[in-house]
Amino acid sequence: MDLQDQLKNLFPDHEPSNEVEEFSAEPKSLWIQKEPMICKFEKRKGKPTTIIAGYDGEEEDFKILAKEIKNKFAVGGSYKDGEIIIQGNYRDKIMQFLQEKGFKTKRVGG
Repeated sequence: MDLQDQLKNLFPDHEPSNEVEEFSAEPKSLWIQKEPMICKFEKRKGKPTTIIAGYDGEEEDFKILAKEIKNKFAVGGSYKDGEIIIQGNYRDKIMQFLQEKGFKTKRVGG
């Protein structure tokens, strides 16, 4: 008895549908703004953090960008109050990544 027969025994009234769900494999395109995004380095509670701010698009797009950055550099971080907070000093790498995506960036601080 194969799996299909077992399922028919468990759910005799179920009619399988032949509809195919479509998923888009391409990622959502982010809105590119004209003003530069601000990348700064701070120490919070004695630990280095990289902060990205100044995105004028939708909040959901900024959250997607935060997730892309965290996955790309395998770092921890969060999105809070319109800022992406990344653990560690990755300012130069993140600025290069954002410039490759088409964003303008501005380095703030030392």
